[in-house]
Amino acid sequence: MRRKHRRLQSEADLDITPFMNLMIVLVPVLLLNMVFAHTSVLELNFPTGESLSAEQAEELQIQVVIYDDRLVVADNQGGVIKSIPQREGEYDFSLLKDVMKEIKSRVPDKKDVIIMPSRQTSYQSLVSVMDTVRSYEAVVAGSVVEAELFPEISLGDAPVPTSGSAEVRS
Repeated sequence: MRRKHRRLQSEADLDITPFMNLMIVLVPVLLLNMVFAHTSVLELNFPTGESLSAEQAEELQIQVVIYDDRLVVADNQGGVIKSIPQREGEYDFSLLKDVMKEIKSRVPDKKDVIIMPSRQTSYQSLVSVMDTVRSYEAVVAGSVVEAELFPEISLGDAPVPTSGSAEVRS
C-alpha cells in the first residue's frame, strides 16, 4: 500500500508593498496635475409670449441683431444705431464692443440688452456676441478688470431683413 503524502498547502501571502509605493507616488502627481473643470452658467431671459405693458414699451431697449453678413445695433426708439458689416468673413467684435461702450456711456444705468440671432447664426457667433456685449477688459489702477456693459441678456428671433437699407445714426 502506498502512502499518500499530502503536502501541506499554505496560503501565499500577498505582498502589496510595491502597489502601495506606486499609489504613494501616483496620487499626489495626479492631484497636482488635475485640471479643475470650470463651467460658467449665464442667466438668460427668454420671451414669455406676454404682451408688453405700456411702461415696458416706452423704456429704451437695446438690440443686437445677428444676420449672416452683418451685426446691427439698434434701439426701439430711434431705429438702427450702427450696422457692422463682416470683415474678411468674420464678425467685427471689436467694433461691436466700441459701439456698446459708447451706448453704455450714454445710458450708464441700462443693464439689459436683447440679442436676436437669425436662424443661420452659428452657436459660436452667438456666444461671442453675448460675451462681447456683457463686459470688456479695462485697466484700473494698473490692473486689468472686467468692466460691465450689459450683463442681463435676453434672446429673441431676428426680424427678416428688408431690401431697403435703414438710415444709420452715429
